[in-house]
Parts: sequence; C-alpha cells; structure tokens
Amino acid sequence: MIPFLRHIIDRTPRLWKQIILMSFDTVALVVAIWASYALRYSVWLPVITQERIFLAIMAPVIAVPIFIRLGLYRAVLRYLPDTAIWTILRAMGAATVVWILVIFTMEMSGRGVVPRSIPFFYFAIGATLIGGFRFVVKIILNQGTGMRRDEHPIFIYGANRSSVQMATALRGNGNRYIVGLLDDDPLHQGRDFGGYRVYNPVHLPRLIDQYGVEEIILSLSSLSADRRKTVINNISGLGVKIRTVPDMADLVDGRYLANQIREIEIDELLGRSFVPPDPQLVDSILQDRVIMVTGAGGSIGSELCRMIVQCKPKALILFEANEFALYSIDQELQAQARSPVIPVLGSILNEERVRDAITKHNVEVVYHAAAHKHVPLLEVNTIEGIENNVFGTATVARVAFEENVRDFVLISSDKAVRPTNVMGATKRWAELIVRQMALKARDQGRAQKFCAVRFGNVLGSNGSVVPLFKRQIANGGPVTVTNPDMRRYFMSIPEAAELIVQASALSHGGDIFLLDMGEPVRIGDLAENMIRLAGFTVRDEKNPTGGIEIKVTGSRPGEKLFEELFYDMANAMQTQHPKIMRADATAIAHLSMDEVLQELLTAIRSRDEKKAKDLLFSFIGVDEKQMQLLASA
Repeated sequence: MIPFLRHIIDRTPRLWKQIILMSFDTVALVVAIWASYALRYSVWLPVITQERIFLAIMAPVIAVPIFIRLGLYRAVLRYLPDTAIWTILRAMGAATVVWILVIFTMEMSGRGVVPRSIPFFYFAIGATLIGGFRFVVKIILNQGTGMRRDEHPIFIYGANRSSVQMATALRGNGNRYIVGLLDDDPLHQGRDFGGYRVYNPVHLPRLIDQYGVEEIILSLSSLSADRRKTVINNISGLGVKIRTVPDMADLVDGRYLANQIREIEIDELLGRSFVPPDPQLVDSILQDRVIMVTGAGGSIGSELCRMIVQCKPKALILFEANEFALYSIDQELQAQARSPVIPVLGSILNEERVRDAITKHNVEVVYHAAAHKHVPLLEVNTIEGIENNVFGTATVARVAFEENVRDFVLISSDKAVRPTNVMGATKRWAELIVRQMALKARDQGRAQKFCAVRFGNVLGSNGSVVPLFKRQIANGGPVTVTNPDMRRYFMSIPEAAELIVQASALSHGGDIFLLDMGEPVRIGDLAENMIRLAGFTVRDEKNPTGGIEIKVTGSRPGEKLFEELFYDMANAMQTQHPKIMRADATAIAHLSMDEVLQELLTAIRSRDEKKAKDLLFSFIGVDEKQMQLLASA
C-alpha cells in the first residue's frame, strides 16, 4: 500500500500537489472548528447556527492566504525538516489571531457570542491536523531508505553548521539523498543536527549495508591535515566513494559553487604539512623580471608558468618543443595574464633558437624544466635521452652564461643521486654542467647565479603512476605495479613549483637545493589507497570477491627499490625555508667536463650507444656492479 501511495505522489504534478494540500487544509480547518465546539460542549454534533457556519467558512478563507505567504505550499514534503513545525505553528497562530478578530467584530455587531476556549481548541487541533498530515506524507515518501529510484544515499562526515548548510544545498541539487551525518564526538552521536541524525563512524559498515550508501562527503575543512588523513584512512576501503567540498567560508565568499563536490586527491593522504610561500622570496626572483621557462608545456614547466604569471613579471617566455603543449599552456595563460606571455616554439638543442629567445626578449631568469623524464623509455632510447638532457642543458646553460642571464635554475631529480638508469645519470650530468657554469661565473667575477633544485616524483605529472592508476581504476582494473615494495617520494605539482621558485631566490651560485619530500611512499600502498578512494575494494587472497586487483608486473630496467635525495645526509644544510635544504656541492668543484663532454658528443654522433652509456655512468662514478646493487637495494 505504501509503495503504491509513494508511486502516486511521485507521479503527481507539482501544481496538483499544491491544490491537494490547499484542499486538505481547507477541510482540516473546518474539521478543527467542528472539533473545537464538540470538545467545548462535550457533544458529537454541536448545534449548527449561521454564525458557526460563517466562522467555519472564514477559517480557511483567512488561513490559506497566510499559509501561502509563509511558504507552507512551497516546501517539498519529502525533504521537510523537523524545524518546519515552527513555521506551521507560526502560520496557524497568525491565522487564529485574524480569526479571533473576525469573532470580535461579529460579537461587537451583536451576532452571537463565541466561548473563549474555542480559539485555543481551534489553534491546537488545526496545527495538529495541518502539521501531522505533512509529516505523515514525508514518512510515506521516505520509508525504507527514504529515496527515489534515481537518488543515491550518502552520508556527510562532520556534525556542524557547515554540514547542515551543505546538506541543505545538496538537497535541491542533483540526485543525492542525505541519510545522516557522521561524527567522532560522542556528545553529537544520537542527536539530530538540522533534522539529520548523527551516527557513530564505528558503525559505518553496518550503516552502509543497511541504507545502501554509495558515497561519503567530508565536511572537515577545519581539521588539521593529520586528523583529516586519519579520518580518510578509517573510512576508505568500505566500498564507497569518498569526496569532499570547499569550506563553507569559500562558498559564502563566492570562490566555489555549492555543487563543487570533488574527489579526494591522493596527495591529501600524504600527510604533508603546508608551508605558505614566502612572498619576499617569490617577489625578489619574479617580480618585474623577464622570465623564460623551457619545457613550458610539461607538468612542472606549466605549473611554474601558472605561478609566475600571477606574480607580475615583466614578461613570461614559454619555450617548448611540443606544438600542442605550447598552444595549450599559451591559451590558458593568455586568459589570465597580467603581463605579456610570449610563446616560443623550439628545441633546447637548437642553440640559435635558444639564443634568439633570450636576446630578443632580454631574459633575466631561466627555469630549465625541459627534459625527457620517463625512465623505461630512456633505457631503450639512450642516445636521445643523452642528447636532450645533457647537451640540451649544456646548450641552454652556455647561452644563458654568454648572454649574461642573471639567474639560471635547473629542475633536477632525486634519480640523479647514485643513478641506476639513463634518466638519472643524465640529470646528474645536468647538475654538474650547471655547477661548472656557476664556478665559471664566480671565477670571472660575474653576478650570475646558476643552481639546481632536486626533488622526487610529483603527483599527476605526465608519465607518473598516479594518472596511470586512475585510468586503470576507471577501466575496472587491474592496477599494475612493477614492485609493490618500491618506495618513492611524492609531492603535489603546485607545492613543487612554489618551492622551486623560492629555492632559486636563495641561490648564491653553484647550489643544489633539495626539497623536503617527507616520508617515501610504498607504491603498493599508493595503489591500494587510490582504489579505496575511488569507492572500490582491493581484490586479493584475503578478499577474492573484491572490486579491483593489483597486478605485479616486475621491475623494469633501471628502476631502484628506493630513491634518495642526498649523496650524504650529513652534508645537507638547512636554509631559511623549512622545506628547502642546500647540498654541499664543493666536492665536485674540481671536475672538468669539457673533455668528457666532447667524448660523449663523439659517441652520440657515431650512434655508439654502448660507449655513450659507459661514458655517461663512468664519469659520475657509477659502474655496472654498483648499478646492479643500487637497483636491487
């Protein structure tokens, strides 16, 4: 019977629902008049007089317009909050007061006397009938899970004002049905916040099964990063999607839309503490300067450009070899640029093109982010990797030196530390090239500063595991990992860009800066967390019916189990920024690269891959035996 009634109510047009409500209220108010007289005189059928008929007619004539004015017919009964009872009482009270004025006028004209208890009975009975009917309809519509077929049951994590405001916003947006709120505070559990029951998160597995919950939305913007990470870890792996929303203060300020629910990003589980950028450091290197970024269309290069363009440089030069990548970042920046943005299509191996870009625009700062970075690809394309990463860096650094560019910043990698692969070795060579240019500038008494910034993986960069895992999860798996015990350092792209800029402002020339990457992350744990955050469970021996499998494919050539940021931790020196350290690079000051660069160039021109690779590793002190040991460490 109830499903049938719910079906009929759902299919009834909104206008007819309002007409039915008004009709019910009219009948209910007439019944309230009859019941008031019946109670007053203790009889089922009070004497019917013209005055009483008149008062019965006037009751709905007075009340219905007041109900319309106070919004009783605008409310959607399915989502009627418990607090609506106060609106009903207020509306019924106002209608009763006006009705009493009609009685007073009638008595003044000598048309009969109404007992003083009648208005009180009328108010109580009318409010009960009108309010009761609405809440009965709500119960019918919300019986069971309380949702329509096209609605998805969700929980909101957090019992506070923001959660209630978010629930109200979601109620009229999309097809989500709020089952209730979750909160760790025992004082909140079991209570109602804004008409929503607060549950203990400990009971989530049972609640998910009971209500068929598909999604949990976090309203925890005020919590610390560590506490937020703990909450996410506790509720992930339950087979539901975990999402979050902007802080309500941001919604009020107009910085976000109310329906901007987003997925939890994996970097929110890294537990990294946020250090706001130092505006003095940033302005000192970027403001009113002509900046050139090589590899401007890449992950790091494009984020650097986004940051730089907001800092009012004199001009920003986008140097990129990939036409589409250059077009994309140029279009994005032109829409928000406060300064000239100039796209330059060219390769860092083309010395004339690099020199033309620097001299034509009077470049003062170069961020050299252009590089081939994909480890397995460079293992089978050694010569191309050496050409681009070693000789490309040498070309840009030499032209920057000759054209008196004030600051040159190399974007390096943790793979440059005791490298076991071509990519890491070429990055180590790039660091040495930049160091040599710094010493050369110092010897000639120039004010030029050359430095390198070394850090680990960035989440979401081109070719990184995070986008790969996302695609594999979206396709239903399996998620492939080469070795689940591999550990890698991770940071977000925006954080990396901010720290790179600030590190470059701290340079004295010849520095190698190391960014604080926190604790290394186990790749197997990263894959499991991403699967759980997507609302799936991991299929393994313990859970053979799980959603997505993690498939181990085996380590690839050149991959290390553990990455390092330092050659010697004891030589890492703290800077004025808590997340930026400086490596002691004095030990490499004696290395001369001119002759070995010429040998390497000869091997490249002759396409002798073996000789080029031997030279690449032997010069930086890594032989074949060491490479094997490091790869299996």
